[in-house]
Amino acid sequence: MDNSQLKKHANDIRKGIITAVHSAKSGHPGGSLSAADILTYLYFEEMNIDPSNPKNEERDRFVLSKGHAAPALYSTLANRGYFSTEELETLRHVGSILQGHPDMKHIPGVDMSAGSLGQGLSAACGMALSAKLDRASFRVYTMLGDGEIQEGQIWEAAMFAGHRKLDNLVVIVDNNGLQIDGNVADVCSPYPIDKKFEAFNFNVINIDGHDFDAIRGAFTVAKACKGMPTAIIAHTVKGKGVSFMEDQASWHGTAPNDEQFETAMEDLNKAGEL
Repeated sequence: MDNSQLKKHANDIRKGIITAVHSAKSGHPGGSLSAADILTYLYFEEMNIDPSNPKNEERDRFVLSKGHAAPALYSTLANRGYFSTEELETLRHVGSILQGHPDMKHIPGVDMSAGSLGQGLSAACGMALSAKLDRASFRVYTMLGDGEIQEGQIWEAAMFAGHRKLDNLVVIVDNNGLQIDGNVADVCSPYPIDKKFEAFNFNVINIDGHDFDAIRGAFTVAKACKGMPTAIIAHTVKGKGVSFMEDQASWHGTAPNDEQFETAMEDLNKAGEL
């Protein structure tokens, strides 16, 4: 798939994010929008998946450790064909399958439930080790938030992954620089993120998380790497694609009102015309 097609899918996913959060009148648009390009590449290009058979044992697995970015995962799954995009308008509504955080028991395509921060990498390590023990070919991908990696369990899991040489595991850090309380460097700095993962015996790659050539190159290198897990530090913009949300911590967990929704969709419609 060429970059123009990937950009179109990413833009559609961003529209779905805004639609879902606006409909719910709650949710987390900022970190969902920053993750859209990485998720687009994973689900439309990188991962071995089949929406018609979401429980296929040979499928690649994805764990959204930063579970509050559920609107991004839901929109990606809907646009990939796991369920109707119309479901996005039911986000957080009573009776909807789309809860505020991913639920593996009710949502097709969700491999791991998420909510409490800091736990997804541990789950992904378990999946990757299981594949090794079973001599299975599937790969495991997990996305962490840069604020989330302030959680201690992340580093326990990173130490485990490096020690066990889980080369079928790829960790993506959505490094948009902001969390609910402000700049991650001011709240409790995780920097240098790359050096920390290197210390735990990871193959580390820094990229622009909105550049599909860079994204493609990173995942290609990760797949070829043997004997150690890979950490991709994706430098992104919180709120990417929506003019008034970009690089604003205030949009971490705020839903747009009707007027803001219209402006956001205008931004994304214009982007889709380029």
